[in-house]
Amino acid sequence: MLLGAVYALISVGLTLIWGMMNVLNFAHGEFVTLGMFTAFLAFSFWHTGPLVFIPLAAIVLFVIGQVVYYALIRDVMRGPMFAQVLATFGLLLFIRYMLFWIFSPNYRTLPSTLLGGTAHIDGLYVSYPKLIAALVAIALTAAVYYLLVRTQIGSQMLAVAEDREAARLMGIDPDRVQALAWGISAACAGVAGALLATFYYISPEVGGTFVLFAFVAVTLGGFGSVPGAMLAGPIIGVVQVATGYYTSPQFAEIAVFTLFILVLWLRPQGLLGRSIGGT
Repeated sequence: MLLGAVYALISVGLTLIWGMMNVLNFAHGEFVTLGMFTAFLAFSFWHTGPLVFIPLAAIVLFVIGQVVYYALIRDVMRGPMFAQVLATFGLLLFIRYMLFWIFSPNYRTLPSTLLGGTAHIDGLYVSYPKLIAALVAIALTAAVYYLLVRTQIGSQMLAVAEDREAARLMGIDPDRVQALAWGISAACAGVAGALLATFYYISPEVGGTFVLFAFVAVTLGGFGSVPGAMLAGPIIGVVQVATGYYTSPQFAEIAVFTLFILVLWLRPQGLLGRSIGGT
């Protein structure tokens, strides 16, 4: 359940990009990895804690997201869907192997004392790092949802998603709005990575593990549906933990991906997505 909140934060960024631009960002997991390494470097060089490296990861990844949009995605979007898939997949490989080159494949961790301790909640013992990660992820996911549905920026994003040229005629700069969406999406992944770094190992390919669960959450919630991603993330977390608890940890991931296949088979539009017929 606690991990599910982090999955929801990762999924919100993924589904935001799909909902606005119909671009499936295969490099989203590498943004999570970059957030983890940002936390690791901030701690290694400046001995800072989560109060510093989590906002730092958000800022760094926000800038990276904007750079990726202007340097790659803006031009690729004019091409066929296949070009978009290859571009984001190429970005995934570029970031991953750059991290391998810089940091080597060795695993790294932050000190367990950074957010040590265990909370006792209604008979359950919950580690503080996971509890704090879940609370921060829930707060940020709700903040992104509020931004999208209650602010002028959210309205501009919706207008660009509906009709880019019509939005331009209304005085909205589509490139600025879409770059902002990429910045927010990458920042969500970066914060999720920094939160995960407080209790999970760090390696150049670790983000791929989490983004697979994020893809399942996006599929379950409905592609392009932010509320769907917010709902599906905790469901994935519950399925994963309950399966591991009642059967064997080896079956936890099998159960999640079985759910993924069943959703695609029985309800491909997801829980809160629109069907092909628009109903």
